[in-house]
Amino acid sequence: MLALRRARMAASPPILRGAFRPFFFLGPLWAVAALTLWLLTLAGEIVLPTVLDPLAWHRHEMLFGFVGAVIAGFLLTAIPNWTGRLPIAGMPLAMLTGLWLMGRLGVLFSALTGPVVAAAIDVGFYCVLAAVAAREVIAAKNRNLPVVALVLLFGIANALDHAAGAGVIGDPDLGWRAAITLVVLMISLIGGRIIPSFTRNWMAKQGMKDGLPGQPTRFDLVVIGVTGIALLVWTVSPEARVVPWLLSASGALQLVRMSRWRGWRTLRDPLVLILHIGYLWIPTGLLLIAAVGFGALVSRSAAIHALTAGAMATMILAVMSRATLGHTGRPLKADAGTVLAYTLITFGALLRIGAPSGVFDYNVGMEIAGLCWGGAFLVFLAVYGPMLFAARVDNPSG
Repeated sequence: MLALRRARMAASPPILRGAFRPFFFLGPLWAVAALTLWLLTLAGEIVLPTVLDPLAWHRHEMLFGFVGAVIAGFLLTAIPNWTGRLPIAGMPLAMLTGLWLMGRLGVLFSALTGPVVAAAIDVGFYCVLAAVAAREVIAAKNRNLPVVALVLLFGIANALDHAAGAGVIGDPDLGWRAAITLVVLMISLIGGRIIPSFTRNWMAKQGMKDGLPGQPTRFDLVVIGVTGIALLVWTVSPEARVVPWLLSASGALQLVRMSRWRGWRTLRDPLVLILHIGYLWIPTGLLLIAAVGFGALVSRSAAIHALTAGAMATMILAVMSRATLGHTGRPLKADAGTVLAYTLITFGALLRIGAPSGVFDYNVGMEIAGLCWGGAFLVFLAVYGPMLFAARVDNPSG
């Protein structure tokens, strides 16, 4: 098996030598394309050939298309680090990428192919992804099987969203709420490992000896647990009276958790700082959704977008840029293009969340937010796209 995988990697073009390569390229590309189609639909310029209504399609593709692609790229790239096994590469990776792409086309053209076919392909991608990941983790007897379980649950959320679109289940929002819950938990679980670790390593290199972030403790497990319970109740019963109280508690605990990572001390390194900025959107989103439940003058859409356009998009951009540099053998240093992308994604999220406030014109704010958000990923593709298609600089065969 090891010899076969080495042969596949050596014979494959660079784009197929690691899952981060095709998925980190196609995910952002699809995000920009889907956003453009959505804006054209809102403007009345086109009619999407999908059985989903335009808003449901936009929401579905941002979560299960864009975010799902990056999850696949990250998971299959992290697993070799967890297990010591060689990465999935070559034809198996091409087939998995093709299945994801077929899912995007199937959902977009579901008015022609039919919703059942589209759902089968789309959900099937996550079933295959979970099966491949589980095989690797189980073979190495690794402790990260819960992360694989979250991916499988994400596929189930995808199926629920398709069922809602077809009118099979009564709650049309159940699928996307479940997806947001699962992604926030993934960020809480994985981000809680890598953010303090990367921060500690950077601080140590700068000669800082005091106040270094420590390893996750039982407190971190409590925070993740409370967040999971709060979001689970919100997912299944968003109008329940206990929801804003649970979300407030989880948001406050997440802020305390973040404070232990000393993110304010990383201002000189954008690659580390952006991880803290991205994670900060999680307690912000939880507290904003809680505020909506308490009856505050906060837009529900703005609160949700703190978790999606804020936390998810920012963390995705942060992880993709850092992982691409590291796995292509380049120094972990943010150039001007990377800083621009980070600035655009942050500004875009702020505008998207602030647009309903009435402080500035809503339509203008939304348009600028969309341009900033899409622009961030276009900049990423311009800067990192060539790296994804090229061999490692320190090992041309890797």
